[in-house]
Amino acid sequence: MTDRTAALTTRWPASRTVVLLCFAAVFISYLDRSNLSVAAIPMQQELGWTESVKGLVLSSFFVGYLLLQVGSGWLTNRYGGRRVLGAAVLWWSLFTLLTPLAARYSLPALLAARIALGIGEAAVFPGSFNMLARWVRLEHRTRAVALVSSGVAMGTVIALPVTGWIIRDFGWPMAFYAFGALGFLWAMGWYPLVREGRDPAMTDPADAAPRTVPWGRLLRAPAVWAIIINHFCHNWSLYVLLAWLPSYFKSTFDVSLASAGLLSAAPWLCSFAMANAAGAWADRMLTAGMSATRVRRRLQCLGLLGGATFLSLIPLAPSAAIATVLMCGAAGALACCMAGFGANGLDIAPRYADVIWGISNTAGTIPGIVGVYVTGWLVEQTGAYTAPFLVTAAISVVGAVVYVLMGSGERQFD
Repeated sequence: MTDRTAALTTRWPASRTVVLLCFAAVFISYLDRSNLSVAAIPMQQELGWTESVKGLVLSSFFVGYLLLQVGSGWLTNRYGGRRVLGAAVLWWSLFTLLTPLAARYSLPALLAARIALGIGEAAVFPGSFNMLARWVRLEHRTRAVALVSSGVAMGTVIALPVTGWIIRDFGWPMAFYAFGALGFLWAMGWYPLVREGRDPAMTDPADAAPRTVPWGRLLRAPAVWAIIINHFCHNWSLYVLLAWLPSYFKSTFDVSLASAGLLSAAPWLCSFAMANAAGAWADRMLTAGMSATRVRRRLQCLGLLGGATFLSLIPLAPSAAIATVLMCGAAGALACCMAGFGANGLDIAPRYADVIWGISNTAGTIPGIVGVYVTGWLVEQTGAYTAPFLVTAAISVVGAVVYVLMGSGERQFD
């Protein structure tokens, strides 16, 4: 290695490339899943869906996402994040491109395409966590998790308004064609720039490939169950907001389709900023000597209880502007959870963080099926969004209590 190459490597370490490309993968995944939240409005009109059918279509993605969570965690742990994540992005991008054709063919074909999309996206976080454990040093891992996870917010920020604009000018199928193509562009950077293996300078045994996964020990650990339960509670709020914000703004305040997308994007911009601020704050507290248990509990409770407070106030909002401010507060607070339960697997079991995420996100995907559908059903029954927002807030409170009682940041698996 020449002196110039060494200097470039020092200024731009391989870990930074890995983190940014994992962020990009999450970003693209949320473009591809979130655009339907806006596109479903004209699709409903063209294809004659009821509110319940729209809820079924919105939730079908999570069936495939649920089916392969544990499997994708195991595959990633066995074969490495580079291979599994790369293949997954190509897979789900293909089915994004096929969505308009499937929708106009039949409802079952559309549901099948959305399920296939979910199967591909199941690997995005296990693959990313595997790469973070291999390439990112301990003192930077919370920030890395926060940045990668904030791809959820940034993907939504872009997807919601841009989908509205694309639909307005080019029709709803173009939203799927444009976003689906991005995954193939991402792969052109991932394969040549990201290497197999791990950072040779890292000494943490978590970076070595495990021989076997201790499934029984993982499932008996209270700290793992704290992550599982809180993943469920956090994602109930996340998926309700992701799937129903555009419809909420349009039906409650009678805003235009493009404006609904724009208003719905504002909370996710706050989420992006807060996730990264919380990640940096958590790493500073850890570096200063605060225990990982205390740091994770502090961020998790801030996220869930803060989110519950704002969600409880949303039904009282008298205008779209006030509702947007409250939504921003809820999404920003929930983003702190990525420095709580989100990074917790790397504390207690770095070697198996990908597997723990796969297990916990199995529970975390259930709200994508049940919560999204129940929200549509409650709206249909009550004619308003008050009931689903209050139910969501109550679930967040339960998660915070569980995490205080069971959560831990101490290493439990070598």
